Order: sequence, then C-alpha cells, then structure tokens
Amino acid sequence: MLVGAVGYNYRHRKDFIMDCPQGVGCPLILLIKEPSVFVINGIEHRAEKNSFILLSPDTPVKYHAAEEFYTDDWLYFNYEQGDNEKFEKLDIPKDTLVYLGNIDELSQIMRSVAYEYQLMKEGHEEVTRCYMEIFLLKLARQLKCTDKKSCIITDRNSRFMQLRAYIYAMPEDIADVGSMAWDMGISRSSFQHMYKKMFGVSVMTDVISARMERASQLLATTNLSVREVAERCGYTNEYGFMKRFKMHFGKTPTEFRSML
Repeated sequence: MLVGAVGYNYRHRKDFIMDCPQGVGCPLILLIKEPSVFVINGIEHRAEKNSFILLSPDTPVKYHAAEEFYTDDWLYFNYEQGDNEKFEKLDIPKDTLVYLGNIDELSQIMRSVAYEYQLMKEGHEEVTRCYMEIFLLKLARQLKCTDKKSCIITDRNSRFMQLRAYIYAMPEDIADVGSMAWDMGISRSSFQHMYKKMFGVSVMTDVISARMERASQLLATTNLSVREVAERCGYTNEYGFMKRFKMHFGKTPTEFRSML
C-alpha cells in the first residue's frame, strides 16, 4: 500500500458534508468515531460509532454527522502489486459499513502512520507500509469476531505495552501521570506500581528517556533551535529542558550538537 494522504482524529461540526458523486478517486479507509449517515451508491445507511469502511475509488458516496460532530481517521492510498489479493485473502469488504465495537488499537496505528507520513524522513514509505500491514492484520482479526463485545481489548498488560510504545513514539504528547492513570481506569498509585513492576522502571523514567532520545535525534538531524527542540520534545520551558538534557547526557544541547 502506498499512502497518499492520512489524517488522525479529524473532527467536524454537523454542517460538514463529504459529497463525492463520482467517487473519492482512490481507495479510502475510514475509522468512524461518531454516529454518521452514509449514502453509498444512492442507498442511505446509518454508521454507528466505532465503524469501519473501505471505499472504492469510483463508488458514489456522501457522508456527514448524524448528531453534533463527525470524527474519523482517514487514509487515502494506492494499491501496489499484490495488494488486491491481500485484501481478498484477509476478507476485508469494500463499500460496506462494518461495526467493529472497539477501534482504539486500529486508531493508534493510524496515528503512528500519520506521524510517520508527516515526518517524511528517509525510509518513511517502507515504515508506513509496515504499519499498514499490521493495521490490516488486526482489522481482519476484528472483522472475523462475531461477538464484538468479546473483541474489545481488556487485557491490561496489552494496554500497558501499547502505552509504552506510544511514549517512545510520541513523547511530546504524553500527559502527566494522573492523566495516564485515568486513561487506564486505575488509581495513580496503582498505575505507577503496575508500570514499574511490568517494565522495571518508572513511567516518568521512560517518558524522560523517550524525550531525550527524540531530542538527540532532532539535534543531530535538524537545524532547529534549542527552544524548538524543547517544544518538539514536550517541554514548555527551554531552561528546564536544557537542565534535564545535561543531566541525561552530561553535555548541554549546544555542546552535544557541536560534537557531531
């Protein structure tokens, strides 16, 4: 799959309407996060929250919010050699709304694809292909589940592993410990205890390590100022970032960059 454009968690008000009477022009994947109305090939359908659809390039389609907002993840792509056969083998339907029950894991993959696509670093196309391979396999697994409630990811270890992967992928977006604990549905103290028991380090140690890793990459590969690097690593205070960087590497950001 060759990604052409991708968006994560786009939100529109009720007056938003996507109207494509000649089709969307290329294959389009949607993860639908709000109740919506779709008109596909002239037939109106109600899309439930947490639904999926793969639209063919020439399929006439129109969709909009059913309530106050329309929110989705979207990805335009082109088929590469063997992709059509892959979709058929995985039994992924086209032009059909499918309720999945839970799209959190799929949405996080889409977020990673969007980040990688925007980064545009060397090898980004191959990285996005790998992400989409995982996306399709996980999507196919959910599609085969007849009891959608039983498909909802409840295993706490799996959620902790996803959180840690996200910390290292998007350290600039990580909130405070209390917010992470709330997302997990457990108390702050239980969250911290379970995280350290599982990974051998505290969650804030991982957050700091991820931010310092990102900072060193940005200093080595860009001409961003120290203030801009700090902001892209999740720091609102440049001097706090500089102090933390020197504690971690034994050098200031400027000294680190001058040695490269």
